[in-house]
This record gives sequence, C-alpha cells and structure tokens, in this order.
Amino acid sequence: MNAISKLMRPASVAVIGASADASKTSGRPVAYLRKHGFDGDIYPVNPRYDSIDGLHCYPDVASLPHAPDVAIVLLGAERAHVAVRALASRGTSAAIVLASGYAEIGEEGVRRQAQLIEGAGSMRLLGPNTIGLVNLTDHITLSASGALETDAFTVGGIGVVSQSGGILGSLLSRAAARGIGLSKLVSTSNEADLDMADFVDYLVDDDSTSVIALYMEGLRHPHRFRAAALRAAAAGKPVVVFKIGRSESGARSAVSHTGALAGSDRMYDALFSQVDVIRAQTFSDLLDIPHALATRRKLAGRRVAILTSTGGAGTLVTDSLGIANFETPPPDRATAARLRSLQTGDHAVLDRNPIDVTLAGLQPDLLRGAIRTLLESLTYDAVVVIVGSSGLAMPDLMAGAIRDSLPDSDKPVMAFVSPHAPEITRLLNVQGVPAFISPESVTSALAAMWQHDESVRRAVRSAESLPEADVDVSDLPAGSLNEAQAKALFARFGVRSVRERVVGSVEEAETAARELGGKVVLKLLSNAITHKSDVGGVAVDLNSDNIGARLNLMRDEVQTATGVSADAFLVQEMVSGGTELILGLHRDPLGTALLLGMGGVTAELFKDTTMRLLSREAPLSCDDALTMIHELKTWPLLDGFRGRPRADVDALVNAIVAFSRMAMQLGPRIVEAEINPIFVLPAGQGVRAADGVAVLA
Repeated sequence: MNAISKLMRPASVAVIGASADASKTSGRPVAYLRKHGFDGDIYPVNPRYDSIDGLHCYPDVASLPHAPDVAIVLLGAERAHVAVRALASRGTSAAIVLASGYAEIGEEGVRRQAQLIEGAGSMRLLGPNTIGLVNLTDHITLSASGALETDAFTVGGIGVVSQSGGILGSLLSRAAARGIGLSKLVSTSNEADLDMADFVDYLVDDDSTSVIALYMEGLRHPHRFRAAALRAAAAGKPVVVFKIGRSESGARSAVSHTGALAGSDRMYDALFSQVDVIRAQTFSDLLDIPHALATRRKLAGRRVAILTSTGGAGTLVTDSLGIANFETPPPDRATAARLRSLQTGDHAVLDRNPIDVTLAGLQPDLLRGAIRTLLESLTYDAVVVIVGSSGLAMPDLMAGAIRDSLPDSDKPVMAFVSPHAPEITRLLNVQGVPAFISPESVTSALAAMWQHDESVRRAVRSAESLPEADVDVSDLPAGSLNEAQAKALFARFGVRSVRERVVGSVEEAETAARELGGKVVLKLLSNAITHKSDVGGVAVDLNSDNIGARLNLMRDEVQTATGVSADAFLVQEMVSGGTELILGLHRDPLGTALLLGMGGVTAELFKDTTMRLLSREAPLSCDDALTMIHELKTWPLLDGFRGRPRADVDALVNAIVAFSRMAMQLGPRIVEAEINPIFVLPAGQGVRAADGVAVLA
C-alpha cells in the first residue's frame, strides 16, 4: 500500500496537539474519528494530558507504541515542522498539517513551508493550511471541519478534491442536507507536497468513486493534472471542475494579439476541453452535475420529455432547455396514444410536451405508467419529472413512482422540485433520482451528461501525419524577430508567406514593386515595433510609381510617432480573394496554446477564436485542426457562404499542424508567435502568411 492509500485508509492515526476540549479545533479530530466510526487505533499526543476521551495520551511522537500510518498535526506554523520531522523519523507514511501561516502569507511563510518540506523528507504531506480529508466510504474523518458535526452522511460515488478547506466543509454539509452521496473528500490547500493531481489519480483507481468533483483555484503542476485527467477519461470516470478566477482577464501586456486573446481563464478552458473535464459554471453545479453523472445513465440524444403537474414550472424547464439547444418535441403518435390510454378522465393533457398531469398526477398508476411510457418512447432521450406543490401532501408518491421506473431504462431521469421542499428533494436524491431546485440546474446536468457521453463516443484519434525530421533552428536569434525573420521561421515548418522583398531605400522599393507586379504593400520592418499600423508603418494599394514617395513619408511618420529611425522596409504583394484569419501561439504557466480565429485588425474586437493546449509529445492532428476550424463562428465564410468560393481548408489544416509542430520542436524557446492575417485562398490555392510575429527566449 503506497503512502496516499495509507493516507486515505489508515489503520492508525496520531493526533499531534490534541485537546481534551472537543469544542476547540484541536479537540475535534479525535472526537470526529470516534463519532463517525473509525475502527483503527487513535493516538492523541499532548504532554498536558494523560488521556483524551478515554484514550491514552502520549507526551510526544517518540513515545508512540509504533509509527502511525497517518498523523494530523494541529500545532501552529512555528512548531509544526518539529512534529513533522519527528513523525518522518518514526516512519509515518503521511502527515496532515492544518496550520496556516505558510506560503499563503508571503516570504516568511514561504520559508516556513520550505522548512516543513525539508523536515518531512520522504514522508508525504497534505497541506499545510488544510482542513484535512474525509473518507465516507470507510468511516474515516481526518479533519477538523465543523461540517462533521452532522450525525450521518449519505455515502455515494462522488469524490471531491478542493484547494479550499472551507469549500470542502461547504460541499460536505450541502451534500448531507440534500441526500447526495459522496465517497472521499480531500482539501489540498497549499499543496506543499501532495496536490490535486495526486488525488485525482488516486480516485481514478478507487472502486467507490464513479465521478470526481474538483474545486480549483489554480494548477501548480499542469502536466501532472493533464495526465491524471486523461487517466480518468480512459477509465470512464467523469471529472467536473469549478474553477474560480474567471473574472481575471489574464491579458497582460503582450506583443501579439494572441497574447491578449489567450487570457489565463481561456487557457484553463482549453485544457479542460482537451482532457474531457466538464467545467461547472456555477458553484451549485459542482454538486448537481456530479450527482447526475453518478447515476451512470446514458444520454443518447438531446430530446427531453417533461412530465409536469404544474404548467408554469414546465415552461421554465422547457425554456431553459431550449436555450441550451435541447429539444422538447411533442410525443409521437404511438406514444401519445399510450399516454391517453392511461387516463381515466379528461383532466390530463398527455399528447403534448410538457405532458401535463395537473390533477391526474396524484394517481400513482397514471404517474408510473406515464414515466414508463416516456422512457420507452423512441422520441425521447431523457425524462424530467416536475414535482409541483401538489406533491407536498404526498411526497412519497412522486419519489416512489420515479424510483419504480428506473430499472426499466438506462435513460436519464431527473426531477425539478418547484416548491421549496427540502424533504422531497432529499427523498428523491437518496432514492437515486437527481433532484434539483432550479430549472437551470436540470439543464446544466443534462448538458454535462451530453458532454461526457459525447467524449465517450468520440474515438481517440492520433495524428494522421507521419513524423517529420526536425527543422534546423540552430541559427535563430533570441528576442523579438522582425516580420521577415518571423515569416522565414514559419516557412521552415511549411507555412508559406506572401511574396516580398526587404528594402532600405526608395530605389530598392521601386525595383521590388516592379518585380512583384500589380498592387503592393509597404511596411516598416523593425524588431522593436510590432504593431506597425498604429504608428503609420503600413501602406497599401501602392505601385512602382508612388511607392518611393510613400516610403519617405512613412519614414517621417514613424520617426515622429516613435522616435525610432526607420531604416528597413518590406515590399509585399497584395493578396486578394482570401479570408483573413489569425493563427498564433502563446506560452502560459499551463503550457503553450495554439489559437485560431477571425484575423486582421478586428481580431481583438470580435474575438471569434478557438484554442488548444499543445502536448509535449506530439503536434496537433489534422482532425484536431479541422475541428478547430469548424468551431469558429466564421466557419461558413470558409465553406462557401452565400456564393463565396470555398476556401482551401486543407491548406489551413496543414498550416495549423505545422505551427503546432514548430511549437513542439522549439519548446520553451518560443514565447509568442503569430500570423495575422493568414490569408486562406480559394480551394487549391493554399494559404499565405501576410504578417508575422515571433518572440524567442
């Protein structure tokens, strides 16, 4: 048994700094271990007591009869490291440090945390600044959370990992109140050693856990989390995360548009999407979604039957589902006939959706028959039963009717409890029927089930392109490349540029314009000035006759605007008939993101973009690239919208894959890179990089 397994299921627990006063934080762990049925050995440690709660109390760690599997350290930050060192020397597998005053408070706390880590040696640490962990499956409460004052909890299949101790207690108490079953709960907090990824990895192999719920503030080790999440996906265990910090734009001062568009929260979205993690949009979703997923029912489509005993509530659910692109079609002819055959009077409306059993709904046989009929109908993929105020008088009626129908189908069945009726909500949840108190929660749960089932249905794809030899990049300079250098770099990996010439004088510019023919573009060429159009460094629709005068004017305007002497210029062919996109790379603590979107000067205005986090092991596949293209709102412009010529999507796919290959080979050397715009020409004519930015470390 490894250290994390011992931490989750210890046979013996030492409580360092335990108090005989159960009302104090330091008195809670022993009291909670005994209250909730821990059957292993408990060793309180405190030189001030001979016994605590009938247990022999030891003066110090050295006096313990043997090394405990786990120790809860309740000492303050000034002394905790002493106990940790003593535990490590005895051979304890893991210690839980509750004290605050570490890295979360600044430099002095960072020093203390380093001291704690050094003292632990090879012993594993949970925390510091943690509230501990709760293993409901095995009745093990290694925590001081006041939520453990609750006498009994519903044990179920949801494992929770939280980077906040207070949130762990909140979820534990909310789940208990609503009858939602949890398996394990862990507060990782400062993550001096063990982090969120470690416990996701553990829960993947935990037979008692079917869904993993995460409260996330940030990731210290993104690649470890990515690996653990992929293991969960491969095992068929959904991971649901509520990530705080969405209000942070994450767009710091950036050289490229990509840097501004790829805010830190969008990086998390990209990561979650790629490892099939479901992102909860509200805090309540962090319980609601896992609760629905824990039923392990399969949502094969987006058609939902709503069985209601109150018309207004039915409309609320219908509207919420419709906003999320679910369908609520009326029953087909055969289903409607079966529903009508169930009623004994004319007071039920059973041939439309929502299916209204306003008065007849109090008849158990009708209710059971209607639910079974809807579950058996080929028209519907899920059933939502609405519990109205009439259900308050007979709470067991609705719960029993739904429960009795569950064995006949694997389609999702859930309830919306319209009145404030916590007892009915809890009754339904305990009986295995996800029950929600808002229509939006119903929608969120179904949307998450659809997302998870889609990821399961989606075959694992590998890159279609054969491995290619590394490109020679040994001669690349450090720092910000000028446009010509950046596009030359991209060309090495297969992204073709527009035809262009580097010039330094009027005569050279006129010659270049004649050689290129037709209309040309004149640009400032500078390693220091990236956004050239902002300082008068771009002129279009020029030819050999007027380019010389325009160059002189540009030189003066740039000098006036920036104080920088304009000594080099680019003369480029003007490209027409293509669609302008932006293709960029941005490095972030989470990894390197590839961004694709509507390009040109409006890129940051419209923000029609999609992103992928790139792996270290392989570039994007052609299929990944094509999926990104299809995700753009402006995809129809590439697909022949209103008579436009179809764009060369295959060439765009190849450019995206090439950009990702460049990122993989250069690794940390590439800080930012961008083509804006990249022109996607009509089918068969390829793509052209018309501008380029690259920053190398």
